[in-house]
Amino acid sequence: MKVGVLRETYPGENRVALVPAVLASLKKGGIDVVLEAGAGMASGYPDAEYANKGAQVVASRSQVFQESDCIVQVRMLGANPHEGKADLQLFRNGQMVMGTAEALADISSVQELASLGVTSFALELMPRITRAQSMDILSSMGTVAGYKGVLLAANSLPKMFPMLMTAAGTVTPAKVLIIGAGVAGLQAISVARRLGAAVEAYDIRPAVKEQILSLGAKFVELPLETGEAEDKGGYAKAQDEAFYKKQRELLKQVISTSDVVIATAAVPGKKAPILITEDMVAGMAPGSVIVDLAAERGGNCELTKPGQTIVAHGVTIHGPENLSATVPFHASQMYAKNVATFLLHLVKKGEVKLDMNDEITKETMMTRGGEVVLPRLRETLGLPPIASESAGS
Repeated sequence: MKVGVLRETYPGENRVALVPAVLASLKKGGIDVVLEAGAGMASGYPDAEYANKGAQVVASRSQVFQESDCIVQVRMLGANPHEGKADLQLFRNGQMVMGTAEALADISSVQELASLGVTSFALELMPRITRAQSMDILSSMGTVAGYKGVLLAANSLPKMFPMLMTAAGTVTPAKVLIIGAGVAGLQAISVARRLGAAVEAYDIRPAVKEQILSLGAKFVELPLETGEAEDKGGYAKAQDEAFYKKQRELLKQVISTSDVVIATAAVPGKKAPILITEDMVAGMAPGSVIVDLAAERGGNCELTKPGQTIVAHGVTIHGPENLSATVPFHASQMYAKNVATFLLHLVKKGEVKLDMNDEITKETMMTRGGEVVLPRLRETLGLPPIASESAGS
């Protein structure tokens, strides 16, 4: 089986789907790699390294499509809605493709792939179960975003993070509030603590309190009653507007005393909840910083401008998009390990074996045989369920 690795075309996307280090394990599984020349350069992986590990490096993008049984990308159509359309004419019936697809947000792109007869996989839909942890791209990229988000805040804050005892007096530590204690939030807590900040964290899921405390942060307790706080995948569930209104009222005091707020609260496939209003921003001290890691979903802060950094009421508000792409070497390394593990889950001795009774396969496969097959997408489209399949290729 041949897997094709493309140069990413989404603006500012510096990652690559596979790195040279994973090629040996793929080769053992019967998978050869065809690389578009220059695909790894932006992330620090030159063509020569791929060639030394046995990859076939070709100059033409169309040749990658022609020679590959499966295309792997960081951003496939859906997550790359404009530039990604140029690749549609290169796909052939029965070919596989996998990557970040934004499937729940852009169902029209899923339908386009189905119309081509492509078998497609949305890696962001990987179920959060124990045996899929090594394939979970959201956790990997969330780790990178949480790390870089703290550095972004530290670089903008006109204060130092740690407490320092100096001959000129004592410097008090910066106060950092992390909203949302998923993977990105927990990584942000860890990095902020290592930099010496006094860290507090809030999440609507009571189950994460122990994790927050174990990292040395204070857990912010708000007297709120929630419905189910998380879904079966461990993600925070959307609440009603009455809940968010009360939450904002209670958070206002905590935010007003914080030097830095890093917001990470997101609900898969939905607009991010507004947790920080303009009034709350106005209540922060001048020079304070907000890093809105939910900017790609609209943002947790009412004033966030996705992809921009602005100053409002004396507060710097960062709305970074695709923050993981700004640390492309290690982000690619982690992403590639996830992708390689998933490929080896689907490919046995060089042959694709798709078991539709397997939760990992079933929850990530969007299209196959000219149809949208993912149950939740079919429901959105008003299509009836597809009869269950047994294992096959």
